Amino acid sequence: MKLSLSALLLLAAPALGQVPADSAKPAALRRLIAPTAAPPSTGETAKKHWYEAVSIRGYMQVRYNRLLETNPDLKCEQCDKSWGDNGGIFFRRIRLIVYGQLHPRIYFYLQPDFASTPGGSTSGHFGQIRDAYFDIGLDANSQFRVRLGQSKIPYGFENMQSSQNRLALDRNDALNSAVVNERDLGAFLYWAPTKIRQRFASLVSDGLKGSGDYGVLALGAFNGQAANRAEQNNGLHVVARLSYPFLIGKQIIEPGLQAYTGRYALSTDQLSRGVKYCPTMNYVDQRAAASFVLYPQPLGFQAEYNVGRGPEFNAATDSIETRRLHGGYATVSYRARVGGQQFYPFVRGQHYEGGKKYERDARSYHVRELEIGLEWQPLKFLELVPMYTISSRRFEDYQTQGNRQRGRLLRLQAQLNF
Repeated sequence: MKLSLSALLLLAAPALGQVPADSAKPAALRRLIAPTAAPPSTGETAKKHWYEAVSIRGYMQVRYNRLLETNPDLKCEQCDKSWGDNGGIFFRRIRLIVYGQLHPRIYFYLQPDFASTPGGSTSGHFGQIRDAYFDIGLDANSQFRVRLGQSKIPYGFENMQSSQNRLALDRNDALNSAVVNERDLGAFLYWAPTKIRQRFASLVSDGLKGSGDYGVLALGAFNGQAANRAEQNNGLHVVARLSYPFLIGKQIIEPGLQAYTGRYALSTDQLSRGVKYCPTMNYVDQRAAASFVLYPQPLGFQAEYNVGRGPEFNAATDSIETRRLHGGYATVSYRARVGGQQFYPFVRGQHYEGGKKYERDARSYHVRELEIGLEWQPLKFLELVPMYTISSRRFEDYQTQGNRQRGRLLRLQAQLNF
């Protein structure tokens, strides 16, 4: 693990002291979601002070989940904490993003969230870092680049797709349970040809719900304890991903494969008194997934499935064990443009059986869920989403054994983009 991290840092070193000899460099790619370093022209950069290259954007999401609710005990801790009993009008996200191209080969991205709530607290709207990283281009066009800092882990298309862009209100349980908040501290090497980097950017800017530019090939090492959490053992996780957006006639499809491996360390504050666990508190944490996306022109289809092993509570033995997991989702969508407005009706089904290592006692889950919704964009600054959810969830830890909940609810979200 240490060798892979050192190798990424050594690759970046030569780029710091170099300026491209050819001053006619391609223009910067448009960066709307998860932007990455693509060099602007050297002449343009020379005319600017560094602070003139810095931009600000963001978005806010307000939700209400209690309409037509049939079971207040139906909840999803990882999805939306305002689900169920005592839930009300809720800020799901308040993001302010600062980013910029400081040098033809140096790009930075800083994204705090101001809708965070510390665990166990009744106070909300705390600021917390989501992304804080910089990219170092290893060649004149940053086709190879190293990313250092806290950023999204290249595992799962929907995990990497921004919540500002996603149709369903929450990410699927099956792949999102791999990396809570989708992020961690790490070092990553990304590669993609300039033409494909431009395609990744257009899949977002053209309203096709792309994931952003995480390269055709991604390799990296990360702590494995998730964002804003201290490392708990001496081993890094390693991850690899391969994904390519093919242009076939007027359609674009993007198949992908990804996998990671490491050991996850449970923390004492997530254990119930009386639950049994491995003396070292370290568990195998391995997953592999396949992705397929047909971008909505106008009909869209998106599906992912993953398998693996990880910590999970076993009610039969009152213990946390390394167990197998599997699950995925499929989404069908349609894009309709009427005047200056856009409509995206969608249906998503998901299934997951396995543990959620970040929750109490690595809580055990069995999820079957159907969601029917519509994203309406009356203006580019405003999005409105009603989504009807039909759900069956078994989620149990040492304190809540046998907890199975079924129900239906209508969820509403208003999103402001700026």
